[in-house]
Amino acid sequence: MCGRYALTLPHEAMVQVFAAAPSNDLPEGPRFNVCPTTQVPVVTAAEGERRLRPMRWGFLPHWYKSPTDGPLLINARAETVAEKPAFRTAIRERRCLIPATGFYEWTKADGQRLPWYFHPREGEALAFAGLWQDWGPEDLPTCAIVTCTAGSTMAEIHHREPVTLDPADWALWLGEAGHGAATRMRAAPEGRLTRYRVSTKVNSNRVEGPDLIDPLIDEDDR
Repeated sequence: MCGRYALTLPHEAMVQVFAAAPSNDLPEGPRFNVCPTTQVPVVTAAEGERRLRPMRWGFLPHWYKSPTDGPLLINARAETVAEKPAFRTAIRERRCLIPATGFYEWTKADGQRLPWYFHPREGEALAFAGLWQDWGPEDLPTCAIVTCTAGSTMAEIHHREPVTLDPADWALWLGEAGHGAATRMRAAPEGRLTRYRVSTKVNSNRVEGPDLIDPLIDEDDR
């Protein structure tokens, strides 16, 4: 799964990396502890133009009466996304890219949740495979991150991982370059991601700051 991530790219950098026209109401950054239900920058494509726009991280199916009417859908499983009523139209018609610079996952030891930070080995930006939908009378844009069975780098920590798309596949995922997006819902290639332990301060969704992604050196500093 993916339940927390970091996004340290300035708006100007995201505009250049994703070749997208920015909305004027993007959430402020950098952000080292992006949590569900918050507004996040998302790249969509329509009529030959990419847009960088804010969305609520937490997909809301059209039948929800309120944002808390059902389960919080922050992730969509690649194996079943085309079949689930909540996602099956969106995966065909409303795919998006969700920019990130890294993400967190947890192991457990002695009853404590121990966070790990995953990021690209070469330091480039990540693009999570996402899907989106407008919800409610005000057409609130909402999104979810597609996840898949974990690859070798991730599997020792967790059995799922977010689908991270290579730049060469962005146009395909956004629907700009024909068919075959489903074949890109797979784990990151061997060696693309690296990981290290970070402080348990990130366990709180109220904490922010660049020290959250610092490698943990002193195991007692939790």
